Amino acid sequence: MLIPTNRLLTGRGSLKNPANRFDSQTYESVEDSFEHPQTKECLPLETKLHLDASRSIINRHESKDLPFQQSINPYRGCEHGCIYCYARPSHAYLGFSPGIDFESQIVYKKDAARLLEAELGKPTYRCQNIVLGSNTDVYQPIERTLLLTRSILEVLSAWNHPVSLITKSDLVLRDLDVLSSLAERNLVMVCISLTTLSGALARKLEPRASTPKKRLSAISALASAGIKTTVLTSPMIPGLNDHELEALMEAAKEAGAQHAHYSTIRLPYELKDLFTDWLKQHLPDRAEKVLHLIQSIHRNKMYDHAPFDRMKGTGIYADLLRQRFQLAQKRLGFGLEQWPLDT
Repeated sequence: MLIPTNRLLTGRGSLKNPANRFDSQTYESVEDSFEHPQTKECLPLETKLHLDASRSIINRHESKDLPFQQSINPYRGCEHGCIYCYARPSHAYLGFSPGIDFESQIVYKKDAARLLEAELGKPTYRCQNIVLGSNTDVYQPIERTLLLTRSILEVLSAWNHPVSLITKSDLVLRDLDVLSSLAERNLVMVCISLTTLSGALARKLEPRASTPKKRLSAISALASAGIKTTVLTSPMIPGLNDHELEALMEAAKEAGAQHAHYSTIRLPYELKDLFTDWLKQHLPDRAEKVLHLIQSIHRNKMYDHAPFDRMKGTGIYADLLRQRFQLAQKRLGFGLEQWPLDT
């Protein structure tokens, strides 16, 4: 369902709530000719929670281009509302829209800690790194109340189990006590996503995520506590934020990050239309240029699912971005090899 442009939602990334690709019926709103006194006001939208009745908690995959095989996502959907998020289309599997629903209909795994203990206790379990937040952010706003991520970290700490975190929220500092304990045993690494240094652009791209300044402060606090910290300058969006690559890496290095990685934007399924609409609404002067450049790094498509290529892209523009990253990585003294955690 489209949201009329005169009724934009406050604090949300998507401009509409389209049907997901599995729906047999679709609906589209139609603006009538009547004038309503409240229609030009921005509308608040309440986040709704849904219980996930999963009987397992650890996800396993065999993707060759990912540096891990195990992950945990205590939340499905994400309040941060990042318009570029590759996880948006996954909400369709739950019967929700990848648009506004992804940001406001959050599915949570109440028994995450209990399920994790049960899986770790199986005689057949083989210890290897678990990544938290590979799909949706484990420190999104609702975590302040539900504490699912903290409960998972406490279980992993009790079991001396290695874990990597991916987040763009300074809420991670709330759990500094558990993370510090894990760090003393070489059991944790925290990856902070840093997309832009512009507060104005961040408010449009990632409306409910921590500001760039707070993320840099989080990197500094984590590094000062002796926690291995990586900056993810992701996603790089050609023609939009890729000119900031070196500046992002420099700021993160100054804050204390020891490693750096990047990936390019990828727009599978419904996401390509959501991102296109967002561009035309917020940055109409450069929308066509950005879309053309995205296609240029994905073999003239909005998304190329080929292993390895999907993360960094191909072609001249992608090669230039890769070279820039590698030169900055070497110049700034970022580690070239990832740390092995104790398994």
